[in-house]
Formats: sequence, C-alpha cells, structure tokens
Amino acid sequence: MDSVTQIVLGAAVGEAVLGKKIGNKAIVLGAIAGTIPDLDVLANYFTDTVSALEIHRGFTHSIVFAITFGLLFGWLLSLWDKRANFKQWFWFWFLCFVTHPLLDAHTTWGTQLFWPLDIRLAYKNIFVIDPLYTLPFLAFLILAMFQKRGSFKRRRFNNLGLIVSSAYMLLTLILKGITYSKFETALEKQNIAYMALETKPSPLNTILWTANVETEDSFLIGDYSFFDTKPIQFFPHPKNHGALGALAEEDKVKRLIKITKGWYTVSERPDGIYLNDLRFGMMSVDQRAEKYAFSFRLKKEGEEVKVTEEPKNNRDAKKLFSDLWERIKGN
Repeated sequence: MDSVTQIVLGAAVGEAVLGKKIGNKAIVLGAIAGTIPDLDVLANYFTDTVSALEIHRGFTHSIVFAITFGLLFGWLLSLWDKRANFKQWFWFWFLCFVTHPLLDAHTTWGTQLFWPLDIRLAYKNIFVIDPLYTLPFLAFLILAMFQKRGSFKRRRFNNLGLIVSSAYMLLTLILKGITYSKFETALEKQNIAYMALETKPSPLNTILWTANVETEDSFLIGDYSFFDTKPIQFFPHPKNHGALGALAEEDKVKRLIKITKGWYTVSERPDGIYLNDLRFGMMSVDQRAEKYAFSFRLKKEGEEVKVTEEPKNNRDAKKLFSDLWERIKGN
C-alpha cells in the first residue's frame, strides 16, 4: 500500500499495543515503524532495475525482518523508555513491522512474507491506493489522538479504525469473488478457451475490476463495473514472446520474466524491444490501447543487457484518472 496508509496502520497498531502506557509516542513511533519496511526502495539508487524489483517487498517485508528488527528495536527502546519492558517493546515493533507486509499482501505486487522462501503472497483485492480504506482509518486515528491517554474513548476510536479498515478489506475480498465469477461466466458464454484468469481492482476503487486472461497466443484484457449493463468485452494483446530472440536467454531477461510470473507481452518499437508487465494493468481505461503501467526497454550493450523502466507519462496519468470516473459509472 501507499506510504500514508502504512503510516496510519503502523500508528494505529502502535497505539493499540502501547498507547495506554506511553500515549501519543506510541502513535509517532508506530507511524515510523510503518514506513521502515519500504526503505527497500533505496535499492533503486544502488543497483540495476531488475535487482531492485527483486529486492522490493522482499527481506524487509518478511517475518524474519519483523522478528530480527523487532528484537533489536525492542531492546534499544527498552533502554530508552522504561515505561514498557523489553517484551512489550518487542511486541510493539514486531506487530508494527509484520502488519505492514500483511497489508501489502492484498495488493497486486504482493510481498515475500516468508522470505527467504521464494513465495510471494498477492491476493490482488485492493489497489495500492484506496481512499475508502485509508480515509476512515485516518479519521478515527486523529480522533483517538485527541483523547486522554488510556481513556475508553481513545481506545474505542482507535479500535474502530482498525475494525472499519479490516471490514472494508474483507468486503474487497467478497467483491473480488463476485467479479471473478462474472469474468468466468462471460468467458464461458463467449466460448473462449483459456489457460489462466487473474482479476484485480482498477486504480483508487473496488467498483471497476479488470481481468487478465491467458490464451495460447495472447492475453485477453477485459473490465467490469458493478454498474455495467452491457456484456463484458475482452481485447487481445498478442504475447509476441518470440520477438525477444536471443534476449530470452539473457540472465536479466529471465529474471524479469520470472518477476512477471509469465504475465507479459513483448512490443517491437522503433527504439527497441519492450517487455510489458500485464499484472499492473494499463495507463488507459481503453483495454485495446498498448499503454501499459509497467514496460521495460531491453537493450544489449556489449556483453550486458540493460533493462530500463519506461517513464510514466503525466498526461496519460491525468487522462486515466479523468476517464476512470466515467468508466466506473458503467458502460
């Protein structure tokens, strides 16, 4: 999830664990703890694109990290603030750290909670930024902050934030199940033979959902809004994997393909070969467009292959968000 949401979650968990003992310091430290796992993005400045993608939501989003650094920060804070003992400080940091990847596991990218095992949990039931999850949660946290330490109202407001956000997360899982069934039914009615089906919500909402459907030679992309009145349409995106040629045998390309879990197409453009990661959808509500959220240019330079992420176009992003509202209202 986005940084603001993780800050709110960390602050709420911190308050729930030690708010009664240390007051608003629990919220502040919890907010800090909520951001620490995402420091893995610093890898972008010290390594190549593919390695940075592999590192993202890896070790720092694992149970191993939560335990190891929970013990370290717990010990340090127990020396600094004696209002809580080492065990209480450990549980504070551990829970703040571990709830971060547990939340991220619901997004499309997922998280390696069981690192070093190569298992990435990705339930794909909520977009990385969802105001309906974050804003009520934040409102209850702010209300809690202005109550007296240890008071019933403070605990009630904080608990309500945790309950409401968790209830919304449960609702998104239900909505995912409903839309998955809708896509399955549409594929059956249209006599489309497919090998795999994945669904995810579109940006900032859980009303409009998109589906990636794998067939033998292409991926079909379709969308469905709960306000739709017309049948679901699927639009083909040829795999074109053969266009990689000798690049397919390069180590970096193999690793990049592994990251995509096989959900990728290849585009041949005047400036080179692009590998498009389909898991994160399009930069357009038009599912026929070839404007992918994540595309990587592959270029052989001497003995090495350079992988460069295609920069986002601000105009595409603005148009996406303006068009998104119209599409959510139904076709």
